[in-house]
Amino acid sequence: MGTVTGDCPPLSVAKRAYPVHWAAMLSQRTRYTIRALLHLADRYGEGPVQLGEIAQAQNLPPKFLTVILSQMRRAGLVETMRGREGGYWLAREPHEISYGEIVRLTRGSLGLLPCASRLAYESCKNCITEEKCRLHRAMLMVRDQTARILDGLTLADKVEVEPRALT
Repeated sequence: MGTVTGDCPPLSVAKRAYPVHWAAMLSQRTRYTIRALLHLADRYGEGPVQLGEIAQAQNLPPKFLTVILSQMRRAGLVETMRGREGGYWLAREPHEISYGEIVRLTRGSLGLLPCASRLAYESCKNCITEEKCRLHRAMLMVRDQTARILDGLTLADKVEVEPRALT
């Protein structure tokens, strides 16, 4: 298992000149899914984990968590057993499930623009040709680096949490 530390300084919301475009960030579904699967990874090999435990420990709405885990079961990442002793567990070992796979399953793409997506490609509306578009080429580079990082980071990796600087 690797250890990953973040080296980007935190940004203060008050210092931003423009509002954040939230569509480019991870969706709530994606964040909830990663947190739920990380909880299952921490309990890997211990048997079924009940939905209520995951919801409480990760502060997730139980009904939404049920939908998320059902989607992950259909995708082959989670197994489930009904009943009093039932619950959820990872269908594969934590080191076999990457953040990139989870993001693609929940978001559909790692590309920030439709023209930079490998799996959901669409040409951008009201744009110049891709051959002339420097933004397109930049977003391809961003997508490729994002894929490199997220595909290299698995549920087994311990990501260190660094204290946020208070300024």
